[in-house]
Formats: sequence, C-alpha cells, structure tokens
Amino acid sequence: MLQSRVIPCLLLNNGSLVKTVQFGKYSYIGDPLNTCRIFNELEVDEMSIIDISAAKNRGEPNYNLLQGLANECFMPLSYGGGISNVEQAKKIFFMGFEKIIINSSLYTDISILEKIANIFGSQSVIAGVDVNKNIFGKYMLYSNGGKKKEKNDLIEWTKKLQDNGAGEILLTNISLEGTWKGFDINLIQQVTRNVNIPVIIHGGAGCKKDVEEAVNLGKASAVALGSMVVYQNKDMGVLINYSREYDFGCRSK
Repeated sequence: MLQSRVIPCLLLNNGSLVKTVQFGKYSYIGDPLNTCRIFNELEVDEMSIIDISAAKNRGEPNYNLLQGLANECFMPLSYGGGISNVEQAKKIFFMGFEKIIINSSLYTDISILEKIANIFGSQSVIAGVDVNKNIFGKYMLYSNGGKKKEKNDLIEWTKKLQDNGAGEILLTNISLEGTWKGFDINLIQQVTRNVNIPVIIHGGAGCKKDVEEAVNLGKASAVALGSMVVYQNKDMGVLINYSREYDFGCRSK
C-alpha cells in the first residue's frame, strides 16, 4: 500500500460543490455538506476544500459555509480561497480547520506566510502554486484562479515560499486539472528536488498508477484527488467515493 497521503480535494463555487476542467468549465457535483457527510462515512483521513469563486475574485471566505463544513467533518481539514491576512486565517483556524492554503495574496505580500506560521506553526500553512506551460514549454506561475500570469520563476518561488514559512506546497498543473490524463512527473520532480518541505500534487489523476508514479517517480509527499473521488468514472456520473487502499483501478483516458 502507498505510504503517502491521498487527499480528496473539493472545489466550491458560490456555495456549491463543483468540479472544473483546466480551471475553466465546471460541472455541478452536489451539496458540500452532504458530500462531507459521505466522506465521513468513508473514513477519509484528510480533506482539502478550495473556494474557487473566492480565489478568482479575491473575495472574503464564506465563513458560514466553512463553519458548517467544520461542524460536519470529523477528519483534518484544509481550506483555501480568499485568504489574504492573518485575521482571516485566525477565523478559519478557530472554526476547527487544521490548515489553510494561500496562493494569490502571496505574490503581493509573502510575509503573510511567516506571520501565520509564527502564530500557528508552519505545519498549518500550505502555499498554493498553480502552474501552466507557455508555448516554449516553460512552467509559468498563475494566481487568481489561473486568471493572472505571474513573472516569478517556479523554482525560485517555491524555495522562497519554503524560506518564508510554508509547511507544504500544493502544486497544481492547470492544463491537466480535471482531464484524467495523469500527472506531469517532470513538474513534480523539478519542485521536489529543490525544496525540503512536503509537496502535494494536484491536477490530472486518472488511475491508481498515476498516484503511484507521482509518489515513486515524482517524490510527491501527497496526492490531492478531485475527479477520481467525485465521479463514477471518466465521462460518467457523480459518485462520491474513496478507497483506503487506494485501489481505484485505471480509468479510461
């Protein structure tokens, strides 16, 4: 059995649970509270929740919904979307979330990482890194839910995130997200070889083999799954699912 963590990653859009493809087109999945109840019954060890509407619009987190999710979920939770200061982070931690995910706001004020880490510890802060290739094959960084291209270099930026207090990195390949085509192993390796903190890879998983390759070849410390845990199969209907043995079986690609 794989020793790394496998984490369901749920996306919120204006209060509803959705699943996106390449950070663009999205499909309605269901009610987030009901979905969390199902994952409780499936005994999920850890779960991430990202509000893509707050991320794109730099909006305030939906605290009422987050409190409801924290009350329903019995596993450790991480949340990302719209977090830009310490006070917001405090509210979310005090609700019962164990970790927060910060991305866009770090490009304008990376000191937020250190400020939060000094209060709650580095293990509670995940730095989100969204990546896409340009026409020359170079990895480019994006913020605001993939809407804004940043000028920072991938490796330099991930090292800077580590040095400023990030306890983990959530690395998402925009072009593969929601496609079931597998992970970009080269991308994972470039980051894991240059930082000493855990790297969670997200975007592209379609089968158990993809998860194994991310861990064994890419050296990812954890894998965040979206489509595989909310759909019955590729191009099929919604089915909230999770296997503790990670025996998902390969989906058609």
